[in-house]
Amino acid sequence: MGYAIGVDVGGTFTDVVLRAPTGTLTAAKCLSTHDDPIAGIASGVTRVLGGVDPAQVSRVVHATTLATNAVLERRGPRVAFVTTQGFRSVIPLGRYARVEEDRYDLRFTPPPPPVAAADCFEVVERVSARGTVLTPLDLGSVRRVAARITARGITSAAVCLLHSYACPAHERQVAAILRESVPNVVISSEIWPEIREYERATTTIMSAYVGPLMASYLSRLTARLAELGIGAPIHVMDSSGGVISAELAARRAVATIESGPAAGVLAAARTGAGPMVSRVVSFDMGGTTAKVCVVRDGRPEITREFRVGGKGSFGGRRAGTGVPIKTPAIDLAEIGAGGGSIAWLDAAGALRVGPRSAGSSPGPACYALGGSEPTVTDANLVLGYLSSATIPLSPSLAARAVDRLAGPLGVTRAEAAHAVHEIVSASMASAVHVVTVQRGIDPRGFALVAFGGAGPMHAARVAERFGISRVLVPAHSGVASAAGLLTGALSTERVISRLDAEDPDALFSTLAHTAAADLGLSLTTPGLEITRSADVRFRGQSHDLTIPWSPAREELASRFFTKYTQVYGIAQQSAIEVVAYRLRLTLPPPPQPPHPNPHHSNSPTQTPEPRHSNSPTQTPEPRHISTPTADSGRLGSTTPPPSAGTARSSTAETGATRTAEPDPTPTAEEPSTAVPTRPAYFGGAYVEVPVHTRDTLDRLHGPAVIEDPGSTIVVPPGWTAHLDEARAVHLIREPGA
Repeated sequence: MGYAIGVDVGGTFTDVVLRAPTGTLTAAKCLSTHDDPIAGIASGVTRVLGGVDPAQVSRVVHATTLATNAVLERRGPRVAFVTTQGFRSVIPLGRYARVEEDRYDLRFTPPPPPVAAADCFEVVERVSARGTVLTPLDLGSVRRVAARITARGITSAAVCLLHSYACPAHERQVAAILRESVPNVVISSEIWPEIREYERATTTIMSAYVGPLMASYLSRLTARLAELGIGAPIHVMDSSGGVISAELAARRAVATIESGPAAGVLAAARTGAGPMVSRVVSFDMGGTTAKVCVVRDGRPEITREFRVGGKGSFGGRRAGTGVPIKTPAIDLAEIGAGGGSIAWLDAAGALRVGPRSAGSSPGPACYALGGSEPTVTDANLVLGYLSSATIPLSPSLAARAVDRLAGPLGVTRAEAAHAVHEIVSASMASAVHVVTVQRGIDPRGFALVAFGGAGPMHAARVAERFGISRVLVPAHSGVASAAGLLTGALSTERVISRLDAEDPDALFSTLAHTAAADLGLSLTTPGLEITRSADVRFRGQSHDLTIPWSPAREELASRFFTKYTQVYGIAQQSAIEVVAYRLRLTLPPPPQPPHPNPHHSNSPTQTPEPRHSNSPTQTPEPRHISTPTADSGRLGSTTPPPSAGTARSSTAETGATRTAEPDPTPTAEEPSTAVPTRPAYFGGAYVEVPVHTRDTLDRLHGPAVIEDPGSTIVVPPGWTAHLDEARAVHLIREPGA
């Protein structure tokens, strides 16, 4: 087994992890290069390789937000929509719910449809829901549509004919003719052959929309890695946490729309798969967003329909807004709250945080890269929770930025910073509320797994709001998403809608062969797992639930009744019908070998990031919050004194890796092994707290700070911290705290 590389491109940082055949992890963080994400990836890969021969890399796994950003920013190619005669208005009419703030807006303007009405076309044909051809396909109408699409200069087309899931022959004929003049054509019977015409149409359109971008991007990434000497195949994380080939990701690009957040949930799932903690809430806070998901027994919740670009509400997406996508995805709530989230005052003078982020350019004020607006990272630096990162952090610039809030609010600098910290923690708690309380789940029986560069700084405060008494911070928390990519299994799902098919085994066999071909595998591949399920509903109802398949009708019905009670809280029994058949193929990755030194098996070596090329020349700042002076702002008596010991970092995530250093001039009273301290803001004042690393941590009582590769962990008063055998930090809330 050779080396494996995991690459996670985020809104602020690009994380790259190299796993050696021995299991050792080496990690690097680079500022994301939004104009060309591949530049940041190449920089990170070069750094983690070090002296390793690139030819020894046998696997590259990538998570990307390219598809999501393309949809949100509307920067994909122009798409033509082709459908059955009489149904061209399905997309222009759309389906939109006027939610709270829209309901009484007399000037309300609905969002534009994914395809303009003028770019929607009809062909003459008709198929019934049972697959019977009612009107044969008129090939002349298809050729006329192809000519009109070409005349408009459109290069991508989505074909979604009525009931094509039951009979795909017409779609295939339409696609064959269109491909003579249109470079990119996708059809719904290949993308997602499932009932519900509007959702199937939007899913197909989104695949046609992001497919060319994804294909071009992955082609350029492959070429760039080849220039570095890496010839290994590139795999891409899909929305459901599986891994697919780059070729399949380009062909079924819609499956990668939630690629980025999925990898982090896999890392949390592994943390919560043990006997001690089997139910966890995954809490990922990076530089731009925070993502939350429920994981039970190592399995994250999966949804088979989600929305892109919809209006947010307390960390979730409100039904009826955005574009519906019918493809499996990890069911998570996401909110615009991260280390780079900007704090601002609204028209009424109230303090707000996010969703706008400073990102990687110009970044938080303390990065000294040109940013001046106060961010969560600046507030955490002022509070003493954060010390330094690979990018040298400037306490004076952070203080100056926070003063822009403190003055108008009439509070001290520390109070303003603490308010920012509390507000963003409350915002992230709303996302936890969406995936737990709002769905009838009591979060008090769960542990919170915190990761991402900023997550462990806020995790304990978020947990307190829900009565969660245990927080876990995995060993490589700052790069958990990139590391999680390396645990992803080669996997894909296929579905087909049939109402109570006469021969389900034949359908499952067809799905299995199609899925295996997509993954480039044989159904006899050793270790290949095949999972069958079905969408079942009460006869006469419109909505269905997905349950494990059983050929025995009584057993299938029993499973459906149980699932129905779990979801709706009502015990109901009646006649059922099967709506669709699903199959997932999974090939787990080879087991990871143990590290020769178990004590360090999960602690990644961090490679330092060079100074940003656009960074202004300046005198290095001291790595502590400065002593108050006559013109030091409103901090007054709450200004922390110079730290008795500072901590230095070797990564660049917000709140990222820091390695605590002992005092270089030990005295007889303070030996060289003494744990350094620094002032941090707790209970309304600065107090001197110990600054540990995982190597110096045994068991401690808060308040304290733990700095190590990945991120800073804040241990508030009333919490204890200890290290387990896997080098994960456990924060336990003391009874009565």
